[in-house]
Amino acid sequence: MTDYLLYFRAAQNAALKAAEVLHHWREKFQVKEKGRFDLVTEADLASQQAIVAVLSSSFPDHAFLGEEEGASKTRPAPDAPPTWIIDPIDGTTNYVHDCPFYCISIGLQVQGELVVGAIYDPSRKEMFAAGKGIGAWLNDHRIKVSTIPNLTKALMATGFPADLRGNEKSLDWWKHFSYQTQALRRTGSTALNMAYVAAGRFDAYYAFDNNVWDIAAGVVLVREAGGSVTNIDGSHYDPYTPDALATNGHLHHEMAATFRAGLPAT
Repeated sequence: MTDYLLYFRAAQNAALKAAEVLHHWREKFQVKEKGRFDLVTEADLASQQAIVAVLSSSFPDHAFLGEEEGASKTRPAPDAPPTWIIDPIDGTTNYVHDCPFYCISIGLQVQGELVVGAIYDPSRKEMFAAGKGIGAWLNDHRIKVSTIPNLTKALMATGFPADLRGNEKSLDWWKHFSYQTQALRRTGSTALNMAYVAAGRFDAYYAFDNNVWDIAAGVVLVREAGGSVTNIDGSHYDPYTPDALATNGHLHHEMAATFRAGLPAT
């Protein structure tokens, strides 16, 4: 527990340092394309470097896995040291367009288990943080998932891939849940979607195309807030697979069963 509390605080400090970097770069970066519709900026790289610098100064024996250059992109081996999993800007396209729904996401994996997560929204100055046995927090307040019991009353979120061509099933499921729920949102930030499930703002989130750095911190938040995270079909969650289902727990069985059954014929 002592180490987890130390890691919990360090993740938040690193996220705040990265936020300073993003603010500095906001008017100065040059946009590049990683792929069609997928943007990267100098700010991404500078933010990741700031996070690594803060954490490596305190934990020189730890490893790093991240979206940008300079960090591993593969699953840590079973005997790997504690590994920080970082997304220096989750919601890069929003950041580029000055749409205030992006964040810094930092998770920690120890012996194969995600144990700490920090997600910081610099636009709203909201720090979502959680640690195993520490609970889930928004700034100085404890948070928990919602108690919404069924889909008809649920506000849900989803994520789309950067390029929808060839991934049209995301649109098919969007249509399906738009009819089944009170409302469905696509925000452009997986990490904030997960944080909002933990805080009870969203009742569920699903997607088919996550990367581990998008979701690692959010997994800890949702679970510590009392929610459930699995793969889409309800199986034991593997954060290194692309699909994920995170809910307040009350909706989980119904949603997982729906995904296992597939879309009804039209």
